[in-house]
Amino acid sequence: MQVPETRYTRSGDVNIAYQVVGDGPLDLLWIPGNTQHVELVWDEPYRRAFLERLAERFRLITFDKRGSGLSDRVGGAPPLEVRMDDLRAVLDAAGSSRAVVFAAGDSGALALVFAATHPERVVALALFAATARTTWAPDYPWAPSRNDWLRWIDDTERRWPDSLADHIRASAPELPDDEVKAFVRVIRLSVSPGSFADFWRLNVEVDVRHVLPSVRVPTLVLQREDTPPVAAAEALVARMPDARLVVLPGRGAIPPLGDTEPIMRELDAFVAEAGARSVEPESVLATVLFTDLVGSTALSAELGDRRWREILTRHHAAVRRELARFRGVEHDTAGDGFFASFDGPARAIRCACAIRDALATLELEVRAGVHTGECELHDGKVAGIAVAIGARVAARAEAGEVLVSQTVRDLVAGSGIAFAERGAAELKGVPGEWRLYAVADA
Repeated sequence: MQVPETRYTRSGDVNIAYQVVGDGPLDLLWIPGNTQHVELVWDEPYRRAFLERLAERFRLITFDKRGSGLSDRVGGAPPLEVRMDDLRAVLDAAGSSRAVVFAAGDSGALALVFAATHPERVVALALFAATARTTWAPDYPWAPSRNDWLRWIDDTERRWPDSLADHIRASAPELPDDEVKAFVRVIRLSVSPGSFADFWRLNVEVDVRHVLPSVRVPTLVLQREDTPPVAAAEALVARMPDARLVVLPGRGAIPPLGDTEPIMRELDAFVAEAGARSVEPESVLATVLFTDLVGSTALSAELGDRRWREILTRHHAAVRRELARFRGVEHDTAGDGFFASFDGPARAIRCACAIRDALATLELEVRAGVHTGECELHDGKVAGIAVAIGARVAARAEAGEVLVSQTVRDLVAGSGIAFAERGAAELKGVPGEWRLYAVADA
């Protein structure tokens, strides 16, 4: 198979390198773990064989993540929300309206959030050796501790690239030394040791377990017998409404290494079944924002009807300017409050802060609440319990405060947004306790 031509598409202000190869009946977007180089992978025999087998079955789309390979270098590690925009940009550039998304390792969290947020773009989701959380927690005992991860990251950066060879040998001990070197070469020429370390420090913060019930596309979770622990994969599948787990023989978390025949066999059967189902999504993962003017009743009485209408007009114009700037969708305006939705929580937070600052110039104070959850779709509008939670979070915010749920805080890891903990709270009409956080620096 001839090496495909590398093309570029813009995602924000970053150029993303991608390739399209094969002419199968379905598009498949391949997102490998860690990093790759879309041209050098064709020189490495194991990766090439793996990609050729995918391209025999599908119209294969693959790309270099921002900051790696042939894509633009960027400062720091991009958060999930930004990388999700890159996926959409690549699919658009490749002319793909819907695709099977196949992700490995740390890319699994990205694929899960994308499938929940944009189910209309995903025929089916396949994951290999993926987890929803990276570090140990009392309710997630299968993962290494945060300190263990940080030591591993520091050691990997310090001993680069010998550390990469050690990782490959641990995953595929039968691989001859020259083939280990060839596999490592692609990674070494794709990313610097510092960027690799930054990326993994961001991964340490990732926890998308809140998202799993919102992933309603058919999902296949594949892994070999050792990595990650089967219990972690079982916990992943248990929280998803349309997912199944298949444990394959062998060891190792890198799909192209080892026996790939079982992977292809399971993928073929799964896609044949999932591709026959064409269901319009009835819900999506969305971030809702509620804003409310503080002291509006007293202020309207003080100013009188005519002056108050002028203030509201300027208020509405300021809010709508910021919604347009941050890609928010306005759903309702109830007097002096707004209800909007976003396809990313960091954008919603930054929009809320921009609204607060813009209204401060009008000598108006606003409170805002942000929550991310599964929303029902009704004629382009979003509804459901996640919307109610967002409204309750906003109601608990102080004047000038942007308050968010823990789900939001977990999803914006790596975005540079800082929070102050506000403790656990009961939200009226919503079961359970909810941990809330105030935005300290967006």
